[in-house]
Amino acid sequence: MREFIVEADGGSRGNPGPAGYGAVVSDAATGETLAEAAEYLGATTNNVAEYSGLLAGLRAAHELDPQATVHVRMDSKLVVEQMSGRWKIKHPAMKPLAAEAARVFPPDRVTYEWVPRERNKHADRLANEAMDAGQRGEPWSASASRAALDTPAARPVTPEPSEPSAGGADATVSRAEAGSAPAGKAADDVRAAQAVATPGTETAAARGPAAATTPSSGWAPADMGPPATFVLLRHGETPLTPQKRFSGSGGSDPSLSDAGREQAERTAAALARRGTVQAVVASPLARTRETAGIVAARLGLEVSVEEGLRETDFGAWEGLTFAEVRERHPDDLNAWLSSPDAEPTGGGESFADTATRVAATRDKLTAAYAGRTVLLVTHVTPIKTLIRLALGAPPESLFRMELSAASLSAVAYYADGNASVRLFNETSHLR
Repeated sequence: MREFIVEADGGSRGNPGPAGYGAVVSDAATGETLAEAAEYLGATTNNVAEYSGLLAGLRAAHELDPQATVHVRMDSKLVVEQMSGRWKIKHPAMKPLAAEAARVFPPDRVTYEWVPRERNKHADRLANEAMDAGQRGEPWSASASRAALDTPAARPVTPEPSEPSAGGADATVSRAEAGSAPAGKAADDVRAAQAVATPGTETAAARGPAAATTPSSGWAPADMGPPATFVLLRHGETPLTPQKRFSGSGGSDPSLSDAGREQAERTAAALARRGTVQAVVASPLARTRETAGIVAARLGLEVSVEEGLRETDFGAWEGLTFAEVRERHPDDLNAWLSSPDAEPTGGGESFADTATRVAATRDKLTAAYAGRTVLLVTHVTPIKTLIRLALGAPPESLFRMELSAASLSAVAYYADGNASVRLFNETSHLR
């Protein structure tokens, strides 16, 4: 039986924005390129483009030999984990593409592997050629493509025996797996332990691996290159913080209090002394943008806003204390405490949905800031979720972490998908 390697990628310039995909089919034994596919998609998202590339690659392989086995390599952990059945697919635009991809070959003849972006250059070049052609108003032309010339042939590889992934669209995962799925396209380094705890910290990478199983832990090989390091800063206090009220992305969007602004100033001074932060990215909410602005001004950096870093939407619980929620919505609260899939009263966001969003954002940022140190100014749930995913901890661990206002944490992400928690809930700079 023949075996093919399918390498696929997709991208969007704006997310959503002008998008395209690329796919390559190679002989698994020799690495010889057998087929290429690329297409401009118009305006859509990165994830839709990635799924479109996967589908095109599988179809091209099927045309070559419908009886073959296929090993898919992609630098989108979101697609790899969802097609492997470890993450649930909820996005309405991705579901039909994933379902189609799952039907091209029998599931037991397709395996999936996440690879770092630098090992997926051929498909990436094809996707960019398609986007360039589309923006010129032209179709992508195989005869004009230089992608094969600019990239090495696919390396023959034996798929790891561990996870033969069925291409199951919308496969339901167990609670422990569903909540702990990360997402992304990543990078790495080792001195960030002292990076935040003392001077030094690195940052994250770009257009995203989505790690659906959490990045594995352990010692990374020395030749991984510098990691993408996220320094995670919870925003300073707001008037709601000392009262311990639910304050998510669906409430009043409070600004910092005087105490919160003082905390941001102290944090800015501490990070300026360390001198390791190279970029600042903030949640779109007022308290995080204000905190980020104070820190970035001290560091001489601009603030980028990332929607995926927003806090969980707590629905009808916004502005209430835990005791008030217990009194008014006891059944909903009990369900929320016992299952990451439960939503707050009134259609808020479940922790499982938050984890999927945060994992995809993590992978997008690790790809964008590979090998650098980035300050992410965000909220309690996103920070705890990043820590939980890095550790491979179950969803209930979110309730066992204490995260203070204006505290610093840090996680480094390596090119092989490994993650290293470097710091958690550091507040010495506030004293």
